[in-house]
Amino acid sequence: MAGNTGKSKKANTGKKRLTKEERERRKRNRIILIAVEVFVLCLMLIALYVVVLYGKISHETIDEESIVINEGIAPESDESLNVNKDDITTNVGLGGHMSGYRNIALFGLDARDNSLGKGNRSDTILIASINEESKVVKLVSVYRDTYLNLGNDYYDKANAAYSKGGPLQAINMLNMNLDMNITDYVTVGWAGVADTIDALGGVEIEVDDAEISHLNNYQVETSKSLGKTYKKVTSTGMQTLDGIQAVSYCRIRYTAGDDFKRTERQREVIEAILKKAKSANIATLNKAANTIFEEISTSLTLTEILSLLKDVSSYSIGETGGFPAEQYRTTGTVGAKGSCVMTTNMVEDVLYLHQFLFGDVGDYRPSGEVETIGAKIHSDTGK
Repeated sequence: MAGNTGKSKKANTGKKRLTKEERERRKRNRIILIAVEVFVLCLMLIALYVVVLYGKISHETIDEESIVINEGIAPESDESLNVNKDDITTNVGLGGHMSGYRNIALFGLDARDNSLGKGNRSDTILIASINEESKVVKLVSVYRDTYLNLGNDYYDKANAAYSKGGPLQAINMLNMNLDMNITDYVTVGWAGVADTIDALGGVEIEVDDAEISHLNNYQVETSKSLGKTYKKVTSTGMQTLDGIQAVSYCRIRYTAGDDFKRTERQREVIEAILKKAKSANIATLNKAANTIFEEISTSLTLTEILSLLKDVSSYSIGETGGFPAEQYRTTGTVGAKGSCVMTTNMVEDVLYLHQFLFGDVGDYRPSGEVETIGAKIHSDTGK
């Protein structure tokens, strides 16, 4: 026993005794290491959570070679495209004034069964043009009954493009007729809009005397379609509308301005949603994300979605408008196509659209494709 004790003492005397400063430094290093590990773990959990959310989104991968872009408007680089350009209509060479802008198609479907693909007419057709430097977003509604080339040289109301060929054909319709370079889309149905607004706690909308009765009438059908109850709006003025109320507000078309006023209401609600999202806390935004991700379809990748979301507080809605522009807009019956909205001067209308969205367009003039479409519209409608 004595011998063993001696060996133990000898072994101990061979160890270097740490100073107080060295012990404290090691302790600090262990704490830092643990903190780093916890931070990395948190990042991994966040990344996993985002991936899980992204997995809830309905995706339609658009082959970039399927996108139509008119001669003169194709982007200089294809790196950001999420589609196959052979199938998408683009315009090669005249699109320099669109540099620095990201243009995304937004489609709202009158879908009662959560179906977001072809077979549904897009009652809402919007172009969201994002100034990537200022983060100002301009919105333009393409009126659903506008008589246009559907992207396949068949002419009909614009909202038929989505029904016949889904988001790809709807994108091609916009690019071909309007000299745009759109390659991505986001589609949402009534349920997605209503649930997102509810998750955000409602949106503030000014309701006037002419709107309130129609709003409440539309709530009956909207609530029945979505399997929800509704609450009547009883007062005019600034109101906090819930999801069913706001969707019903977007559907009103029986006041002065009919469908043109209806698209203004849609843009107003989009602006109200963005405003509410910018002021929401993390828990509310998380609830909204969980809701909307299950009820949209998009071509955007996870990286692209995260890139857009990280700047959400910086975005603001700028000017909004419609196509055809008021000064070039008329209505009338076009044979079996029924009542349509028509442009009286396609070339000047498209030029005005580009000036509205992008400001200085330099030497840009609408492409030969737009001129041909304009001539066909004039021939078919006499306008």
